[in-house]
Amino acid sequence: MGSDPVVCIIGAGCSGFTTAKRLRDAGIRYDCFEESDDVGGNWYFDNPNGRSACYESLHIDTSTTRLQFEDFPAEGNWPDFPHHTLIHEYFRDYVEHFGLRETITFNTRVDNARRTPDGRWEVRLSSGESRQYDALVVANGHHWDPRTPQYPGEFDGATLHSHSYRSPFSPVDMRGKRVVVVGMGNSALDIAAELSHRSIAEHVWVSARRGVWVLPKYRGGKPADKLMMPPWMPKKLALRLARKAIKSNVGAMQDYGLPEPDHEPLSAHPSVSIDFLAKAGSGDLTCVPAIERLEGPEVVCADGTKVEADVIVFATGYKMSFPFFDDRELQPDTEHRFPLFKRIFKPGVDNLYFAGLAQASPTIVNLAEQQSKLIAAHVAGEYRLPGAAEMQRIMAQDERKHLGQYYNTPRHTIQLDFARYVRDLRREIVVGRKRATR
Repeated sequence: MGSDPVVCIIGAGCSGFTTAKRLRDAGIRYDCFEESDDVGGNWYFDNPNGRSACYESLHIDTSTTRLQFEDFPAEGNWPDFPHHTLIHEYFRDYVEHFGLRETITFNTRVDNARRTPDGRWEVRLSSGESRQYDALVVANGHHWDPRTPQYPGEFDGATLHSHSYRSPFSPVDMRGKRVVVVGMGNSALDIAAELSHRSIAEHVWVSARRGVWVLPKYRGGKPADKLMMPPWMPKKLALRLARKAIKSNVGAMQDYGLPEPDHEPLSAHPSVSIDFLAKAGSGDLTCVPAIERLEGPEVVCADGTKVEADVIVFATGYKMSFPFFDDRELQPDTEHRFPLFKRIFKPGVDNLYFAGLAQASPTIVNLAEQQSKLIAAHVAGEYRLPGAAEMQRIMAQDERKHLGQYYNTPRHTIQLDFARYVRDLRREIVVGRKRATR
């Protein structure tokens, strides 16, 4: 890059605007394009760009002290687990506080981004205009392109993905209906628990391929994520202690009428709920195996169980998607794998940065705030990447370190332990600065 680089940022969710803030602090020029009319991305309820998965009752599963930006701490009167409206307000306040709004071009989508022969980026906008940049930051999120499974047969009732779910009454009125919720991730637990109130659905069945450990939001009266093991503790020891504590506090899933997990606690991205276990134990919802086929009004499960249903809600996750890239090398593979150096750099494309493209435990909200420190340092020429071979070695080492505790599934390909990742990122910035000075 030249001495006065100009950067393009795709998206003004929390990953985009925190990166913009860091670039501006470093005196680096940028343009940030947002398809919607406001910041917030996934946390903007009923976002007109169609990218938000917020439902009316949604509260974040990460406690306030774990999600706040270090540059802009949350107010002291915040609840432990804020409602999505408070999160969006917090994002808007951040943007206003740092004077970022006027630097964001709203109602403008990046339709295409391609590398030019000289290695720069040509960006085509929804307005029809094309511009060239020295570097590109991808911050378009990864919870907006729903993954919906396909089954043999046809279903007579209504179907929707959890991405479209807004309330028990919208977009499908589920009062008095028989509902099957597919999946046992966080959205599935929230939606199933909400619908299972006796004043709403007639009954709710939760269909899952495997059992999961459902973790409470509180432990001993405190938010459970405040009790996570510190990053300096050896990971094997931390996992052993945490798993023992979970089993002791929560007990066996079978005791709640749920299927027995085939893995240890924390071997999957945490499924956290404040009331799902109580609803299951009270008989307000019933767990059944994976769906095998659909037969008109019936959902047929792998064990032969038949559920007569009116609605199916697929809480089955998302695909990583970059619709503005034509280059197949810049897309995840068929197994949902997209290896990146420090979850930021695609090896061989040094002026391309991915911000927030990770599934962090416990939080994703301020992940890009930490990544932006490395991004800004690299754009400014103060940080230098390692050589290609060293980069590949570190990537393989990082994957073993972060993914080793999880069972193999597309859901876990971008999983991170936030505290350990941030500690490692800070070390890498120091090492990269030394490489640059040499």
